[in-house]
Amino acid sequence: MGECGAAAAASEVPLAASTGDAELDKAVRQWLSWDKNERTRGQIEELLRSGQVQELRARLCQRLSFGTAGLRAPMGAGFSRINDLTIIQATQGTYRYLERRCPGLRLRGFVIGYDTRGQEASNCSSHRLAQLAAAVLLAKEVPVYLFSTYVPTPFVPYAVVQLGAAAGAMITASHNRKEDNGYKLYWAGGAQLPRAQEQEVLSCMEQSLEPWAGSWDLQLAESSSLRRDPLGAVCASYLRDLTKLCAHRELNQRCQLRFVHSSFHGVGHHYVQEAFRAFGFVPPIPVPEQQCPDPNFSTLSCPNPEEGEAVLELSLRLAEQEGARVVLATDPDADRLAVAERQQDASWKVFSGNELAALFGWWLFSCWQQRAPPGASPANLYMLATTVSSKILRAIAQQEGFHFEETLPGFKWVGNRAQELLGMGMEVLFAFEESIGFMCGTSVLDKDGVSAAVVLAEMASFLHAQGLSLAQKLSQIYDRYGYHLSRTCYFLCQPGTAEGIFERLRNFGCPGRYPGHCADFAILHLRDLARGYDSSQPGGKAALPGGSQLLTFTFGNGAEASLRRSGTEPKLKLYAELCARP
Repeated sequence: MGECGAAAAASEVPLAASTGDAELDKAVRQWLSWDKNERTRGQIEELLRSGQVQELRARLCQRLSFGTAGLRAPMGAGFSRINDLTIIQATQGTYRYLERRCPGLRLRGFVIGYDTRGQEASNCSSHRLAQLAAAVLLAKEVPVYLFSTYVPTPFVPYAVVQLGAAAGAMITASHNRKEDNGYKLYWAGGAQLPRAQEQEVLSCMEQSLEPWAGSWDLQLAESSSLRRDPLGAVCASYLRDLTKLCAHRELNQRCQLRFVHSSFHGVGHHYVQEAFRAFGFVPPIPVPEQQCPDPNFSTLSCPNPEEGEAVLELSLRLAEQEGARVVLATDPDADRLAVAERQQDASWKVFSGNELAALFGWWLFSCWQQRAPPGASPANLYMLATTVSSKILRAIAQQEGFHFEETLPGFKWVGNRAQELLGMGMEVLFAFEESIGFMCGTSVLDKDGVSAAVVLAEMASFLHAQGLSLAQKLSQIYDRYGYHLSRTCYFLCQPGTAEGIFERLRNFGCPGRYPGHCADFAILHLRDLARGYDSSQPGGKAALPGGSQLLTFTFGNGAEASLRRSGTEPKLKLYAELCARP
């Protein structure tokens, strides 16, 4: 979204001091002219008074851009951060784009949801940001479906489809650190904004930087006759659709297993409880210290359940006290799910996202077989995974006769491909990404921790009735379809570090040459999506869309390793897997 001193008029606001940089001074004037939040205005004024030119440049001379899950950044003052003004700008740009591309915008309306994040120092909360986004649209006479309380992220794409809305936005930073927030866009079909449209939306945001009349009017979100609350209708409809995934209600009602659930100080508690009731279960035991929303995530070193046992400690201890064998944890916006199971030796196994995908893939295909008429062909069935995730679904598909496809990392790609397949008359049973994101069915074209939690519970209940644990079933799946041993890790990176690493790998020893070995292991094929190159494909052209900072090495022994820059956090991620034959 532009550079320092973007080309939009601002009132001549006198500066307490000059930065010595005319373009930066222009950006400071724009900020002080446009921002009506006293705390974020004060942050910029204090940086100016104290002469912190580099910090001012970092905040005002860079703008937000789309990653794998929308706009995401730390909260605080500046065009490169999430705050009142940048959310207004983002929504104005979104409106401008929809006005051009969606003739029925004022009939169909726009959905807005939010999580429970907040930062007192900036007077910034997801709820306030949602109200400002609503004000922008209401001032332009666009009906807004603004939820009256916090909701899981998957409720927004679900509501967009159910209400026939033109689009929707969720104010969330998902599992990111407490300092962050974000703006996630969904289009009419319920999938995230496709990459092909991101640049046009950003261009519209560039043309809409100065707040319009009414954009700061928070009262519009409460007083406008065009504001509607979809909470009750959407919750009821979501739970009805969720029961379509329920295969063993009577067994669920007799279930002897006990479950513990942590909502990680986020939105998930109430919705997971209701999902369990919809399936006939007794609701899971909540972790009391993490049950209620807390934007500081006070009991957690990190609000990402993907971090494993270190962040599940309270859940595991409670499960031991209560005699519960399975622990479920949803991240703060309830779109991801972590699972742990107590083993016979009293230790805990925390399943990886890839291991859970093996279980979900087996289970959902088995449920399809159970409800399908005799002799039904799986030829129209699909399962999807991101390209850095395990290939276990491919192995299951090859044996069982359904289709498997890979996408680029991020559910933006998964959801849009699922939408395309649905339009072709296909059925998508399941999709996942290794970072504990799961899509069971297609009521929501995004990852959904609420539905994944209750489907996992039903699977565990069914296996328990057969005398099996989740871990034992996982071993059986690998015995049948081949062991898939995967490892993932990440490194926190300063800006520019990841780019330097990728450039060294692309110029390994001399310009334009990639590595041929890793230690003693020969590299058989290499894929570089930033350049659209794949040595395993005819003509060296990658099958997946290019432009992503992602390198994949395929070794002679069948192992595969990928290096990728995260699209939501300052991380460099490494993914490795070795696939054995059945």
